[in-house]
Amino acid sequence: MAIEHVTDQNFGQETAEGLVLADFWAPWCGPCKMIAPVLEEIDGEMEEKVQIVKLDVDENQETAGKYGVMSIPTLLLFKDGKVVDQVVGFQPKEALVDLINKHAS
Repeated sequence: MAIEHVTDQNFGQETAEGLVLADFWAPWCGPCKMIAPVLEEIDGEMEEKVQIVKLDVDENQETAGKYGVMSIPTLLLFKDGKVVDQVVGFQPKEALVDLINKHAS
């Protein structure tokens, strides 16, 4: 599965089932640009375990506000619609893989 760009309108349904890593980002954010290729790699290697979605916080402030996103990038890990983990800022690939594996059952 490719990384999907989501909006305030479809965020809830896209994170409702299974394990979903949501990347809250903005086009002007340097660390967001750094983490994007890391997420692409993870998507290619772990697509059977996790779906990755990206939400532009500038265009979708309602969802960012709902989850209390104050800094970007913020990555929220959802399991069947509930937040089970969160990381803020750039993370190396290994840390994100560990985070996903911790919740993949």
